Amino acid sequence: MVILLCLLNTFGDFLSIAGQMADHEKGKYTLIRDGEDSQLGIYDKPLPCFGCGIGWFSFLVGFLCPLLWYYATFLYFRNYYRKDPRERAGLAASAIAAMACSVVLLIVIAILLF
Repeated sequence: MVILLCLLNTFGDFLSIAGQMADHEKGKYTLIRDGEDSQLGIYDKPLPCFGCGIGWFSFLVGFLCPLLWYYATFLYFRNYYRKDPRERAGLAASAIAAMACSVVLLIVIAILLF
């Protein structure tokens, strides 16, 4: 199965090069790419905050300072994760932690007042 996929991938590369050569013969420009590094994408760079992203960093440090959970919740609702979808899970976890913290805080205040 793996061999078949490799062969299909190689055949697809061959067709792509053949198409580019045909375009070149017609006088069109061809795109020059690095054959070894063809899979570079926008999300290949490491995430900020020590590589774990703002959301997970806020989630972990939020146990020491819960205000970071609320900051990450603000980023989550402002769709910060559209810049980098890898941030979405951490921001959502921080939003859930902020909600749980708020519920616990409300229960404690209710017990102290009544």
